[in-house]
Amino acid sequence: MSTNLFDLSLEDKLYRTRFETDHDFRHIEVEDSVCRTCAERTCLDICPAEVYKPDPNDARLVVARYENCLECGTCRVMCEPEGIRWRFPNGGMGVKYRYG
Repeated sequence: MSTNLFDLSLEDKLYRTRFETDHDFRHIEVEDSVCRTCAERTCLDICPAEVYKPDPNDARLVVARYENCLECGTCRVMCEPEGIRWRFPNGGMGVKYRYG
């Protein structure tokens, strides 16, 4: 019995990937000074892996959970004020797709 990927939740889809976390290199950084002045906050809605969340300590800021990143680069394109610094993870680190 095969599973239709369109019927899976985000959590189920993310389970099908693995991220080799490099604790010494955060490949995503949010520039707080830019984030504070951003009215759109597109990053909260555009990321397919929901990497970006409002900072629980300051609602004007956004935190990035880089461990969930699918490395699609959507955030780099959609953050018009360029408040997201996104780099590829170091070699051998980052997303590892289990299927597909």
